[in-house]
Amino acid sequence: MTETADDLSAPLGQDKPRRKRRLRLPFTAMQLLAVMLGLFLVAFAGFAIFNKDPLGGEPMTRIAIRDPKAADEKPAAGHGQDAKQESKHDTKEAPKQADDQKTVTMIDGSTGARHDVVIGAGDPTDKGEAASAAPPVMAGIDPKLLEKSRYGMIPAISGDLKPFNVYAAEADRAKAAKMPVVAIVIGGLGVGAAKTTDAIMKLPGAVTLAFTPYGSDPGKLAERARAQRHEIFLQIPMEPYDFPDNDPGPQTLLTSLTPDQNSDRLYWHLSRMQGYAGITNFMGARFIATEAAMQPIIREASKRGLGFFDDGTSPRSIAPQAAGSLAVPFGKGDIALDAVPTANEIDRALNKLESVARERGVAIGTASALPVSIERVGAWIKTLSDRGILLVPLTTAMLKSRSS
Repeated sequence: MTETADDLSAPLGQDKPRRKRRLRLPFTAMQLLAVMLGLFLVAFAGFAIFNKDPLGGEPMTRIAIRDPKAADEKPAAGHGQDAKQESKHDTKEAPKQADDQKTVTMIDGSTGARHDVVIGAGDPTDKGEAASAAPPVMAGIDPKLLEKSRYGMIPAISGDLKPFNVYAAEADRAKAAKMPVVAIVIGGLGVGAAKTTDAIMKLPGAVTLAFTPYGSDPGKLAERARAQRHEIFLQIPMEPYDFPDNDPGPQTLLTSLTPDQNSDRLYWHLSRMQGYAGITNFMGARFIATEAAMQPIIREASKRGLGFFDDGTSPRSIAPQAAGSLAVPFGKGDIALDAVPTANEIDRALNKLESVARERGVAIGTASALPVSIERVGAWIKTLSDRGILLVPLTTAMLKSRSS
């Protein structure tokens, strides 16, 4: 019988039969689970708020790296709180230096700011650290043509001896004076041992090789190039118009820096290797066109007996006038041979280089160490003498341009 029927059959004035009620627990299983989850989240949030862990509990490993020189100058930090305080001090200093200079150095791992801050400050500790990171002197280098800087050994003049003359590759200059000559400069070397080795071994010694100051050991590769009778130039990273979107690399010379700051950066670059006859720009369309920035660099080249090669990529370069005023051996690139890096376009550029040499008596081509560039340039050189043109090192072309 249904519940409705019971209600109708009950006598008037009498209570209806009471329904049995189920016993209800204060919390169901789902409610209990929700409460426990809520308590867990509250505890976790409290831990995250009050526990000062910048990594949010992510697993990490702490490794103590100590500088022996620094250990002699100040007490070594121990474990526990002292070590944490030292670590906090280090991490606070680095960003400040990076903001000041907006660059970092490779090789020795210190910041560019740190180097520039030292200018005028004369901090002996920083000078000692810079000196300790100096690259070794390469084989076959005349010690009389070196001067010690806080970054390492840099070029210098000794009496009548100048790096430009001493480190120039051998050439028949009497013959070069009587016939059209071309020079080829392969740049961007030192970063990438394979391509650098290809340029060194596959191209004749009369081809000049230009090294960047970067790479794990550019001096070792430069030493090998000199052993194969290539003369070498050092590429100095300079500010392009679209810097910092287009960034040549650490310690780039900038128009926004003072002459002293740029000179300090230049010394860092000069110390990365030795045995180069001159320096050349690496990028730098804005810098090389800015007289106030460029003049001190040309003066340093003159002071240190170096030549200066302008790769020709900036039509507004003031380098020719600056070098001429200080009698610095100078050359300028005429044609970028692999601006379009295909075999046909490189061959076309080489033919144009020949025409310039016949017209003016001297022509200079530039290229990178791309496999196609090395292959086409190497093949072209093999037949060059048959066409009445002499391949010469860059220094010989610079001297001929100067005398003509």
